[in-house]
Amino acid sequence: MKRTFLFVAASMLLAGICAFADEATVIDFTLLKPDCVADENGNPTENGHTVMDFSTAAGATFTEDQKDLMKTSLALPRWEVSLNSSARTVRSLGLSTVVAAPVKSESTQPFAGESVMGVRVVFPEWNANAYAYIKPPFEIPAYEPLASADENGVRQEPTDEEKASGKTLFEDGYGVVKNVGTIKSIAVTTMGMNYPEGLYVLLKDTDGVERRYFMGYLGFDGWKTLTWNNPQYISEIRNREIRVYPIYPRGLPFVKFTGFQITRDASHIGGDFIGYFKDVRIIYDKALLTSDRDIADEDLWGIIGKKESERQAAEMAKFGNKQVNRYLEKAKQATEESFTENLAPSAQTTGNGAADAK
Repeated sequence: MKRTFLFVAASMLLAGICAFADEATVIDFTLLKPDCVADENGNPTENGHTVMDFSTAAGATFTEDQKDLMKTSLALPRWEVSLNSSARTVRSLGLSTVVAAPVKSESTQPFAGESVMGVRVVFPEWNANAYAYIKPPFEIPAYEPLASADENGVRQEPTDEEKASGKTLFEDGYGVVKNVGTIKSIAVTTMGMNYPEGLYVLLKDTDGVERRYFMGYLGFDGWKTLTWNNPQYISEIRNREIRVYPIYPRGLPFVKFTGFQITRDASHIGGDFIGYFKDVRIIYDKALLTSDRDIADEDLWGIIGKKESERQAAEMAKFGNKQVNRYLEKAKQATEESFTENLAPSAQTTGNGAADAK
């Protein structure tokens, strides 16, 4: 009995020691430049790696030409600024936006010549606590299969190489990191403009729980890496509460990027806020050690594949319905900039109502 207890204790200690920390990029905004789906002027509008087609949720009432337009991606101009009620005015909603901000090629930064995320938020000028969310155009799917897209944004069938990689579409800097246990640190590369606003990072886990992490205040000038360190992270293995989970079919826990939150205190000056963001990275403990096994569990049982297919279908349905509603609203939007002239030139009047003299 004593020998059995010692064996179990040693196995648990070994499992805790092997769960070493790793570093990964959650999202890199320099990867999100438009490179497909050209507009009428031939300029690309969508990002090929992250383009999603939501016409599958549109129903049968739309023509094929209309369905071809129902695509969106994580291209930076597609991101949204959402303001809280005390900051939401017609002017702030119209002017708060996200753009692709080119970094000068002569910059000393390693990402010189690339485009980062540029954000403008118009906060109220009166004394009021306010905040803004910088969110992607859709919730980033965690289970979308890895596959390339053509120049029209049409997703192709996954190649054998893509299938063999075992990765999903939004990993490797596009919003999702798999096999995440405890997060040790979070870093944001940002360019400050001496604004006093605070910055939070929003991450969602496998269970759908969204957490926000305070990165600090943006009251500095130039590029800087803001870091959040987990105050509850225990480095000493002996002091950890070690838990051992079944390897299969639990699957790999993940975190995904759901946005930034920028906060403005009532005591600070309101008006415009301008910020630039390059990436979000994490240092984390691996949830599971990946290793070759004698039996291909998933090929035999298919439990994880079934669960991920169900989750993927749910994510696509939720995402598709939202995008279709946006498409319908855009189709109803007025496109005229001014009234059609219905008077002869000689009959037109000046601003004070008097007829123009010949």
